[in-house]
Amino acid sequence: MNKTHIFGMHAVQAALDYSAKKIHHAWIDGQRQDHKLKKLIDELASFKITIEKTDRKKLDKMADGKNHQGIVIAIEMPTAKTEDQLKKAVSELETSALFLILDQVQDPHNLGACLRTADAVGVNGIIITKDNATGITPTVCKVASGAAETMPVYQVTNLARTIRWLKEQHIWVMGTSGYAQQSVFEADLNIPIALVMGKEATGMRALTEKQCDFLVNIPMTGTVESLNVSVAAGVMMYEAYRQRIADS
Repeated sequence: MNKTHIFGMHAVQAALDYSAKKIHHAWIDGQRQDHKLKKLIDELASFKITIEKTDRKKLDKMADGKNHQGIVIAIEMPTAKTEDQLKKAVSELETSALFLILDQVQDPHNLGACLRTADAVGVNGIIITKDNATGITPTVCKVASGAAETMPVYQVTNLARTIRWLKEQHIWVMGTSGYAQQSVFEADLNIPIALVMGKEATGMRALTEKQCDFLVNIPMTGTVESLNVSVAAGVMMYEAYRQRIADS
């Protein structure tokens, strides 16, 4: 956990919904009187959070010049772990590895939903990219419903390099693709494995796909062409879980 600044009405509301007890302080623009801001101030006050009126210049500085909408809060947030911590975690595994890799997933709702499912099935950790991807935000924490505190999230700078390293540790890497010949339900997932999901709309990058040991598809009989990334990840994770408990 670390204390960080969150700003903007939507982000502050998500933080209040997720865990108001972790908010330590709030700064508001003393010149603004709009209804939405007043509603947030009243809610912060109801949790006995210290509220400090200040000027726009100070808020601009706290928000690094970004649009804060007249409010900034200090909150304790879970933090992403490093590549070195990932390597340590893999070396200390006592069970067959099961990781989820998200290649530039950008919607915090998708990351939050993946965290929740990963926690439910006992995934060892989620690996995310540092660039062009969402990190751990109040919205992620809200959607994850507590899983952001229990599920390790490892943020890496070079995903292709990380995948190569995982393979050197005898962890198989399985990607998902609509044109793969093999169904996920036909694949053996009861092995040390990392499941790779691509970002919304465009899927895995070509370089990421090249690093995979094999590709699978999710069979679909309806008219839609693809599933939401968090739904597809849930199917993959639960199939791995099903195979493991069936063999245990």
